[in-house]
Amino acid sequence: MFELILLAPVNEVETLSDALDALDALSVSVEDADAHTPAEQALFGEPGMPPPKAGWERSRIVALFATEALAKDAAAVLALQDFFAGCQLVAVQSVPEQDWVRLTQSQFTPVEITPEFWIVPTWHEPPTQAMQVIRLDPGLAFGTGTHPTTRMCLRWIAGQGAAGKSLGRVLDYGCGSGILAIGAAKFGAVAIDAVDIDEAAVESTRANAEANHVQLQTGLPDKAVGSYQTVLANILATPLRVLAPLLCAHVEKGGNLVLAGILDRQADELKAAYAPYCQLQVRDAQEGWILMTAQF
Repeated sequence: MFELILLAPVNEVETLSDALDALDALSVSVEDADAHTPAEQALFGEPGMPPPKAGWERSRIVALFATEALAKDAAAVLALQDFFAGCQLVAVQSVPEQDWVRLTQSQFTPVEITPEFWIVPTWHEPPTQAMQVIRLDPGLAFGTGTHPTTRMCLRWIAGQGAAGKSLGRVLDYGCGSGILAIGAAKFGAVAIDAVDIDEAAVESTRANAEANHVQLQTGLPDKAVGSYQTVLANILATPLRVLAPLLCAHVEKGGNLVLAGILDRQADELKAAYAPYCQLQVRDAQEGWILMTAQF
């Protein structure tokens, strides 16, 4: 494999990326050319908000090609284009051979939820202190236990179990990898429906449940029927606001609603959206994210 590395101003990044794709690049990545310098620019959009800028002032574009000849030919073709006037060729270089599977696996290590409850990839042995373990490898669907929202939800589930409180019948709405549904099963849920709008998430949940030897009902959102003692939804603030009447309608009297995917600054708007149905409270906070719950 060979990399073609270019520098481009913000107004040419999209055109250059499209051209590289047309020139048979296997992949194209874009990053801040001034990263890790005083000129570095933060570029991100919070959920439900537009990004503050369209791109970095100077971008480093890396295109991956199958051969050196293809990379050099692409560089030569681009150099002849009018839009390349403000761009710069940095290098064409080989990509060192690596064990990509081992490299990927090295990025995912066991995740502590509580001292006794861990998320452990299949290529690791569980820590000796782990009394409860979810086996989970990274996949297409969201949820490996590394994100604060996931960890807070799992801590809440484990806390219910530690307090001797029954989770009862559970709905995991927007199940992703199924990690919350599996956690609920590990802590004694009576029955669990795990639903998502994404077919890949439904299949991922089904496979992960089988790997953890737990029983779940999985499917699209229309599979959520009736009332539940526990309703879990780890999504984002905007869809959570829209889903307020639906989610609340699924919580039985005396049951619990558990919401995550919410930034701490979004607490008041979530409280307002759910006020006609319940009284949400912030139950946990971590790294700028919060967990909100309500009892019916």
